[in-house]
Amino acid sequence: MVLDTVLGWFSMDMGIDLGTCTTLVCVRDKGIVLNEPSVVAVRKGTNVVLNNGEAVGLVAREMLGKTPGSISAIRPLKDGVISDFEITEAMLSYFIRKVHGRGGRLLRPRVVIAVPSGITAVERRAVIDSAERAGARKVFLVDEPMAAGIGAGLPITDPTASMIVDIGGGTTEVAIMSLADIATAESIRIGGDDMDEAVINHLKKTYNLLIGEARAEKVKIQIGSASPLDEELTMEIAGRDTISGLPRKIVITSEEIRESLRDPIATIIDAVTATLEKAEPELAADLIDNGIHICGGGSLLRGMDTVLANATGLKVHTVEDPLSCVARGTSVYLENLELWKDTMDHNGYGWE
Repeated sequence: MVLDTVLGWFSMDMGIDLGTCTTLVCVRDKGIVLNEPSVVAVRKGTNVVLNNGEAVGLVAREMLGKTPGSISAIRPLKDGVISDFEITEAMLSYFIRKVHGRGGRLLRPRVVIAVPSGITAVERRAVIDSAERAGARKVFLVDEPMAAGIGAGLPITDPTASMIVDIGGGTTEVAIMSLADIATAESIRIGGDDMDEAVINHLKKTYNLLIGEARAEKVKIQIGSASPLDEELTMEIAGRDTISGLPRKIVITSEEIRESLRDPIATIIDAVTATLEKAEPELAADLIDNGIHICGGGSLLRGMDTVLANATGLKVHTVEDPLSCVARGTSVYLENLELWKDTMDHNGYGWE
């Protein structure tokens, strides 16, 4: 125990928001030091990472949808959980090494990782094992809604309701928190990726045009919306014609993209209303004044706050810097690790 404390003085402990689309790493007293896509490029049929283990993050994302037959660009997390254990380990190892530098091998860092609240014990164990094998000395897991609430500056330790809706790439986390714990929550495996998939399916079905994930995300960001816009938008999009097999370009509108996004948005709204229906009456009453706070990449979709407000009758606030909210929360956990570590899942406490 004493040795662990001494090592903690010298190692660069870090908090990680291990997202389906993006991984953010923060270091105590330094804030967010890394923000890269959760993508790894490997030799096809192997787990050998290209460029001597350096084809991770931004480098690998540029390869998505453009690799030759000998290379695979892989996103090792799906729906907020690990789908490829070895590739996730390689990715975490690269990120830890990049942040910690050469000293990482001797002074292995303690790591706080935010995970979806709805994942299973086996999936939590997989995250801990991956991080340990990637170079972490101790691994602590915190539920994403708690990290998001802390990162957003909500009074989650007070005897009042704080409600967060974190719309990520693979999952949407909805939680009502009070007295430093989750009172009620919903975790659904629907997020920004499903919106991108809806755009891809719409263009394929309506125009016989096939586009990739990166281009679908671009469409969502540029003209996507959850509610009608004051001035509707148009966009030119290129892809491959599914009938002729040739490249083709078309013009699409924000109205049709909004219609294509209806189902994933409706599922998110259902999760929010289901969480509210399960809340204790006193907590529900608090939310009349406190409202709902939304974060994550999906919260930036135009009109998302409006549709949630209309569906619930509550005020909806988009938090400051919604993309880094969870990562900032893990940083606060790092600063108070000795105080809170027994409330978190981690190796050495509660597992063995």
